[in-house]
Amino acid sequence: MGESLRQSVMITNPQGLHMRPITAFVEVATRFQSNIQLGKAGSELVNGKSPIALLGLGADQGTELILEVSGADAADALKALVDVLQRQNVEDS
Repeated sequence: MGESLRQSVMITNPQGLHMRPITAFVEVATRFQSNIQLGKAGSELVNGKSPIALLGLGADQGTELILEVSGADAADALKALVDVLQRQNVEDS
């Protein structure tokens, strides 16, 4: 089944986690076999491959998100998805 990995990521983009970075995140997430979940710290995680579920997080600037990945390619998926979130945080998306 593979390992389960977790990492927290702070949203620094002034627009928060909106449609463009969500789309980029989902595009990368669907390349992996692993189960990918994302959520606010202390809250329920949602399907990281679902744009609607991610939009429902309402992750504004300053929100701490928890990314949890489990499966055979979890390490690669975690690294790629953290990169997407951090890249989107810096760019004016």
